[in-house]
Amino acid sequence: MELKIVSRMNIKPSCPTPSNLRIFKLSLLDQLIPQPYAPIVLFYLPNDNNYSDHCDQNDISNRLESLRKSLSSTLTRFYPLAGKFKDQLSIECNDEGANYVETQVVGFSLRQFLSHPGPDLLLVNKLLPCQLGSTESNLTGAYVANIQVNVFDCGGIALGLCIAHKILDGVALSTFIKSWAAEAQGFDNPTGPNFVAGSLFPADDSLWLSDCSKAMFGSLFSKGKSITKRFVFNSSSISILKAQSASSDVENPTRVEAVSGFLWRCFMTACKEKNGVVIRPSLLNHIVNLRRRTTPYLPENSIGNLVWMGVAKSDGVEVDQTQLVSLVRESTARIDDDFVKRMMRGEEGKFWMMKWVDEIGELGCSEGVDYMGVSSWCRIGFYEADFGWGRPIWVSSFCLSGYSMVISLVILVDTRSGDGIEAWVSLDEDDMAIVECNTQLLQLAQVDPSPLELD
Repeated sequence: MELKIVSRMNIKPSCPTPSNLRIFKLSLLDQLIPQPYAPIVLFYLPNDNNYSDHCDQNDISNRLESLRKSLSSTLTRFYPLAGKFKDQLSIECNDEGANYVETQVVGFSLRQFLSHPGPDLLLVNKLLPCQLGSTESNLTGAYVANIQVNVFDCGGIALGLCIAHKILDGVALSTFIKSWAAEAQGFDNPTGPNFVAGSLFPADDSLWLSDCSKAMFGSLFSKGKSITKRFVFNSSSISILKAQSASSDVENPTRVEAVSGFLWRCFMTACKEKNGVVIRPSLLNHIVNLRRRTTPYLPENSIGNLVWMGVAKSDGVEVDQTQLVSLVRESTARIDDDFVKRMMRGEEGKFWMMKWVDEIGELGCSEGVDYMGVSSWCRIGFYEADFGWGRPIWVSSFCLSGYSMVISLVILVDTRSGDGIEAWVSLDEDDMAIVECNTQLLQLAQVDPSPLELD
């Protein structure tokens, strides 16, 4: 697939940022995130998501102009995204703007790109404005927001975003995209950002959490070659998994708990087969959104990384689906209002978080322990992003295939209907070769299906 760069520019805020807001200090929890960007691609069929391969060129030009103009207005509210990193603790809100690229996808209609067999996930990465795979977290001097608008021959659009993960978690990224879409449609008073995170979790001049985080995640990476596959669970399969996961401890497991527990079991089975008959201890690290863990709730439009880690451990014994889901529930339920308030208690909170992160790192680097991370993008509204030509036909995560650093990672994304889940699973090649042959998994999930075939 060939991409021709049509234009490259900076989209600046429609109004200048006031001088008193020129330096934006990152929160303490923003130091937790090791990867530089939060990549996502939203795909839009031409002509309000119908299946025509034709779109008027004037209509395409109008859409592109609308994207630029509405982004400029949106950046006035989300002003840190129009700046550059001053250092690892702050953003210089200098109104340089978002790094913005427009490309033409040569020789492909969007339907062809998405058709069966499913899209080549490595080609999805080409629709992003940044190279993936780096674990370098120092973004000093880098753009905060990088956006690539890819236009297919049919007029379909793939909107690729690499926004610095240091300032946006998944929920905050969705808030930004939906606000931009609302601006494009001309809605009055689109949702703006709430910058409360910095006052709730203020950072000092040290990088102690960043240092702890690097040590923790560094122990969880390994040498090898990664491969990414999509496993798509429809609503019927999820109902089966939820029924299989229910127990007296967890009477009504959520979709995310059921799928997480099931994939964890598939991963543990693969590790057992690869390493012999011995069942090894295994960790599941689930990223937890803190916004609904406090009383009262934190604002849903809070910008920053309002997340923590719920860590479940299986101690190297045979466990079934219900036990794993119970461990997942227990690990995330511990992160409650008392837990979050303890994190906020100054020096006491600092030592509490430091101890927590150090313990995870020690567990992860223990000999003979397998590790898998899970991050859920479910129920945060990416499919609600309508820029005036319909909702996305597909929302994709990112592919780590071919990268020489391995971390076992699962990203859960809603299907278009909202009742299914796409699991983007990145594993070591040897582990994936076993997982993708798991009979129960193949009975419940489609492997890399065309998004056009999904509800």
